[in-house]
Amino acid sequence: MQLYYAPRTISVAVAIALEEAGREYEAIRLNFAEGEQTKPAYKQINPKGRVPTLVVDGGILTETGALLEYIAAMAPEAGLVPADPILAARMREVMYYLASTMHVNHAHKLRGHRWADKKSSWKDMTAKVPQTMIASCEYIVSNGLRGPFVLGEAISLADAYLYVVCSWLEADGVDVSAFPKILTFREAMEARASVQAVRAAGML
Repeated sequence: MQLYYAPRTISVAVAIALEEAGREYEAIRLNFAEGEQTKPAYKQINPKGRVPTLVVDGGILTETGALLEYIAAMAPEAGLVPADPILAARMREVMYYLASTMHVNHAHKLRGHRWADKKSSWKDMTAKVPQTMIASCEYIVSNGLRGPFVLGEAISLADAYLYVVCSWLEADGVDVSAFPKILTFREAMEARASVQAVRAAGML
């Protein structure tokens, strides 16, 4: 497998899941500062010009949630999706919230051009980021974390996703000390070999 990623982006969640699943992969780094993701060579691989992209024997896969689910399906022994359907739904509830809301809140800081043409609108979006990310943290603390991990004591796909999003909080203007539950979660994830591996590889 080949994973196209950029450091400190949501694509790192896929690398964490691959490490948790014990799957070998080649990590191919894209230079966002040089706009490598928008150039023809990469857009032939992923027309959206975004990361992550996972190249597998069956073809090319995109979108973080889809890639995480693929990894879990290929490595059921890793237990990254709980067998209990209620717990699996709760896991996905958090993942879909991250994809639809919290990640979008973060993206308003540097990606305002996706939603508006006027630069003044971009500035308004950037100014709003601390408020919306704090609101998302409040939601995660109240409804997303049921223990040290999303589902309590056991890790799941949602934890890889949430960890990367929570690694952006300080840069997004969030005082993380106000959210001790998130600090505990980050510490629990940072103790795992999967996170240590991607950090050692310079992905985080």
